[in-house]
Amino acid sequence: MPPTQHAAAPAPEPLVPSPHPASPPPAPEAICADPPPLSGPTLLTQSWLDLAFLHWAVDPAEVAPLLPPGTVPDTFEGAAHVGLVAFRMHRVGWFRLPGVPYLGSFPETNVRLYSVDEHGRRGVVFRSLDASRLLPVAIGRWAFRIPYVWSRMAVRRDGDTLTYTSRRRWPGPRGARGDLAVRIGERVAEPTALEHFLTARWGLHTTALGRPRLLPNAHPRWPLHRAELLSYDEDLIAAAGLTRPPGDPVSVLYSPGVPVRFGPPARSPARLPAPRRPGPAS
Repeated sequence: MPPTQHAAAPAPEPLVPSPHPASPPPAPEAICADPPPLSGPTLLTQSWLDLAFLHWAVDPAEVAPLLPPGTVPDTFEGAAHVGLVAFRMHRVGWFRLPGVPYLGSFPETNVRLYSVDEHGRRGVVFRSLDASRLLPVAIGRWAFRIPYVWSRMAVRRDGDTLTYTSRRRWPGPRGARGDLAVRIGERVAEPTALEHFLTARWGLHTTALGRPRLLPNAHPRWPLHRAELLSYDEDLIAAAGLTRPPGDPVSVLYSPGVPVRFGPPARSPARLPAPRRPGPAS
């Protein structure tokens, strides 16, 4: 009998490039000292006063799991940063109505990270926001899904020295503290690239109904001062899920404050607009 004949395997089809190849993620937008225009009406107004900005460099790999879906760590010279920002919230108001004097004015301290989304838009991500008024805390948590917590807080000023104290009440961990004191230094005529990176932020990355959102804000350029850290005792960063950074902050700044407007959530653009020319955040 003749040997069994096997049919030859069909030749593989040549690879044809996809007409829609996957695009690399866009580069982060240019950092600009002036905000882009809000895409809709002003929904919320407030002022941020007597701000102390403390920042530490951290490993981006530690930050990445703590960010909302659709965002990655925004880095400066390869490092991510965690910020501890203490200040006075003043007269929160809806639309363009006058702000509420009591319920809308209170001390706040937040732990924040820096992020960039799949459209290249830079923003901040709040890991916690300690505030001393229970009603704004409840509204922030339940209506906006922002991690506000109720704390006993105070901000005191003595000449050029500001002291911020905070003890967490609810939801916890109870007793988490954030105590610091800074001495205001000289006005910043021209911020460094790092100072610009940490302060010129025009949106909040969050998640609503399971989808990523950017909540935009607008305010005048920051009036910044260098500051000396006089004392520091806190565990808010650890309570926010991060390792407490060793050593002193890489940046300590003070600002007397700015009036702020928030607009409606920004839609995802089909493509990024042309980058705006950077400028000093003074």
